[in-house]
Amino acid sequence: MSDLIKLCKTQDVAPGQALAVDVEGLPALAVYNLDGEFYVSNNMCTHGMAWMTDGYVEGDEVECPFHGGRFNIRTGEPTAFPCVVPLQTYKVHVVGDDVCIERPAA
Repeated sequence: MSDLIKLCKTQDVAPGQALAVDVEGLPALAVYNLDGEFYVSNNMCTHGMAWMTDGYVEGDEVECPFHGGRFNIRTGEPTAFPCVVPLQTYKVHVVGDDVCIERPAA
């Protein structure tokens, strides 16, 4: 597990919810639980200064609380204007009850 970074426990993120996570050396992250499948992206909206974890999760999209743009949680791709730049996403591994991401290349 040395190349993995532990973010939280699976039970820390209820289905349909998001959790803000800070890891030294990485941007602020958001962990999402979509019916037991976990996804991770940068937490800051690419359009404005707003935390995605303060937005609304609906289906597989998260809506930014700043201007109402939306992103696909699974891919990071913008799905509603004014967002046009994707969120950075991370490969997730669930190890036991730990939600982890692969260590990004330097």
